[in-house]
Amino acid sequence: MSTRTRRTIGEFIEIFGSAVAAASAVERGRQPAARDLRTLGIDPEQFRRIGQ
Repeated sequence: MSTRTRRTIGEFIEIFGSAVAAASAVERGRQPAARDLRTLGIDPEQFRRIGQ
């Protein structure tokens, strides 16, 4: 397996993990971690303003 393939798989796992963590936090009525939101390309400050 090439280095590029491993990097791509690693990035996919990181994004998928952040999506699961963010969805879980929202489902529990909590604010997702800023790191997870940034990984997903979401501005944490803008996310906090949703629903205000």
